[in-house]
Amino acid sequence: MVAVLSDKAQAFLKEEHFAVLCTFNKDGSSLLTPMWYLFDDDGTIIMNTQVHLQKAKNVRRDPRIAICVEDGPRYVSINGTVDVIEDQEIVRRDIERLVERYIKDEETRRQYIATFVQQQRVALHLRAEKVIEFFA
Repeated sequence: MVAVLSDKAQAFLKEEHFAVLCTFNKDGSSLLTPMWYLFDDDGTIIMNTQVHLQKAKNVRRDPRIAICVEDGPRYVSINGTVDVIEDQEIVRRDIERLVERYIKDEETRRQYIATFVQQQRVALHLRAEKVIEFFA
């Protein structure tokens, strides 16, 4: 079931923050990783990672994840099942959008994109199934 995010949560997620991604290791322990993310117009949270990293291995084995985006006392926590996207056209589009969001200098953006497209990467697309919001 897809959860509905409030207008306040959607606006917050569109601000520039980092997400902390939680995936599960083989032994059931959690792995926490800071991530760039996008909140897409259709409500999807978009992230991207290299295929050899532990978080990518974890989501292939167990697609249940959680993210938390915080700014001081304000936060949105989202649980759901992630889709691992290997279509390189989508992966590249997502990389370009993420770099544009987080890197302000055009030359630096080009360098990041040139580096990222040489790597084996996957896109991670999350639809919210459970949402906790707090805005003090």
